[in-house]
Amino acid sequence: MMFVLAGLILLLDQGTKIWAASALRGQPLVLIPGALELTYLENRGAVWGLMQGWQILFLVATFLFLGALVWFYVKKHRDMTALTRVILSLLFSGAVGNLIDRMALGYVRDMIYVSLIHFPVFNVADSAITIAAALLVIETFFVKNKVTIFDLMEQCLPKKEKKPSDG
Repeated sequence: MMFVLAGLILLLDQGTKIWAASALRGQPLVLIPGALELTYLENRGAVWGLMQGWQILFLVATFLFLGALVWFYVKKHRDMTALTRVILSLLFSGAVGNLIDRMALGYVRDMIYVSLIHFPVFNVADSAITIAAALLVIETFFVKNKVTIFDLMEQCLPKKEKKPSDG
């Protein structure tokens, strides 16, 4: 299930990026006047275009993040809830979607613009990561009597040995 969801999101992400690069260059498509449009933007920075030109740092950080996700999944997949698996699928596909762009093109292709609030232009991969973050908050605060992603991560960390107390 995790790999199917991640694969579908990755296909949607790359498909919309390819379409946007060919159909939207210099020609935005207004979906809801004054609220939502599709436009093409090449983002050479990080979130909202910050840190322009830091491609090597983004690549290294993404590979480390993906390695940690895979390690965590391999180590704890049997103990994960369905929600945890969805969160990991969204994080993985979002990170890989933008990684493909960075490695192949040197920038990330963005196309979704919420003009109602002048929100920075983003893409499907960014949406997947944002949805994962929201689900992580929901899981952390509202899922009761289940092992959360943070519980599983804590189990992966090395245990500190207790020192004998003086006395």
